Amino acid sequence: MTGYGSGQAPLAGGNVVLELRTLNHRFVDVRVRVSRELMEHTVWLEQQIRERISRGRIDASAQIDGLGTTVPVLDVHRARAAWQAVVALRDELAPGEAVPLGLLSSVPDLFGSPLAIDAQRVRAALEQALRDGLASLDAMRAREGEALRRDLVERIDHVRTHVVAMRHGVPNVVEGYRDKLRTRIARLLEGLELPLDHARLEHEIALFADRCDVTEELTRLDSHCEQLLGLASETNVPVGRKLDFLVQEMYREANTIGSKSCDAAVAQRVVAMKSDIERIREQIQNIE
Repeated sequence: MTGYGSGQAPLAGGNVVLELRTLNHRFVDVRVRVSRELMEHTVWLEQQIRERISRGRIDASAQIDGLGTTVPVLDVHRARAAWQAVVALRDELAPGEAVPLGLLSSVPDLFGSPLAIDAQRVRAALEQALRDGLASLDAMRAREGEALRRDLVERIDHVRTHVVAMRHGVPNVVEGYRDKLRTRIARLLEGLELPLDHARLEHEIALFADRCDVTEELTRLDSHCEQLLGLASETNVPVGRKLDFLVQEMYREANTIGSKSCDAAVAQRVVAMKSDIERIREQIQNIE
């Protein structure tokens, strides 16, 4: 679900500043952007975020502010390696030729922040900023989550209303079919001296009742609604994928009921119920 969080921690006269933005996504997609001083911590930062957030697109950015007056530090190991490489190439191509020391000035990233050689301090500050950023992100997502939970409960109540109405209406469908069939047969036999085969009539009605029986589908729908309500009340537990699965099953049951329906009122209920299930499906894409 969507959210924003930020955190910061002091470091060497400046601050590590971290920002987190989350968007709705079916899976987890973490994107990390950091300043040059924090580059070596990119993989660690992504792993930490993945451990805390299991669904959604997460954009994380981190930088160090307030280090403008810090005296640059020579990366001695990098400079020595560069010099040795240049001297080795000189000995191979032009032995005895002088190599100007100024050549090292063209080596990129030879000077950098003193933080580049103090990874432990940087990691500790970055960890604190991440904790604060995740805490503020969770607070914002929790508020949105409560609003989504209320809407989800309301939609589930709508579905259950349709289930109850169809459960009470299905017997009437069979009785209505029996009355219509009797009336049509009586009309066809009017003026004819043919007996009414009551056994055959009841057999046809029984076949119709079996074809349009949706008791099992309604029972499963009711069970799915109960499970959805239970998952909606869970806290601090990822439930998005379970909700997704249950809603797919609900949609399948609704389609089955629609294919079995021989009554206009039941068909209308199915259409309305599928509309509510579709809205539930859209909402749970926002839930981790």
